[in-house]
Amino acid sequence: MEEAQLVRLPPGMKVFEPGGRCQSYLLVVEGSVRVQLVTESGREAVLYHVRAGNSCILTTSCLLGGQHYPAEGVTESEVAALVVPAARFLPALDQSRAFRKFVFANLGRRLAEVMERIEQIAFGPIDRRLAGALLDLADGDGVIRTTHQNLAVELGSAREVISRHLKRFESRDWVALGRGTITIRNAEALQGLVDSV
Repeated sequence: MEEAQLVRLPPGMKVFEPGGRCQSYLLVVEGSVRVQLVTESGREAVLYHVRAGNSCILTTSCLLGGQHYPAEGVTESEVAALVVPAARFLPALDQSRAFRKFVFANLGRRLAEVMERIEQIAFGPIDRRLAGALLDLADGDGVIRTTHQNLAVELGSAREVISRHLKRFESRDWVALGRGTITIRNAEALQGLVDSV
């Protein structure tokens, strides 16, 4: 699409916030944006991440429905994204069958992922969710570079609860805890916990 421009956003940048108007449609090319709810007391709950090849379903929803954002989006790393101005989004949907197909396919897929995430937060035991998050966040060497607080935000829990479960995982030799890092030592055990009913 000729209307799209490539932009680069630094880590930690607030892309949108609750109550804000949607200014543009973003398709992430590289990097990651965390979309989260923040309560009045400051507690955060991650709804989902927007990674390479995806767009934000809240942005799509706001553009289609003329609504304001109900959550905030923050870059987790440097992000490269294709941007279509809000004023060109609906005309682009009308004019390009391929763009329309992409937008709605992405919306449907991402909505299913968000529903699964809500189900996990509402009904999944925290130890299983934590094990799954560790497996998902690990790099190729089994290392996760994060804090207990960041994991708590990711899982919609309290830092103390996450720390307690991580210490339990460490005592079973499933993980090794370091300063700002968690190293997976037994991925099979973590996967077994994730798969347990």
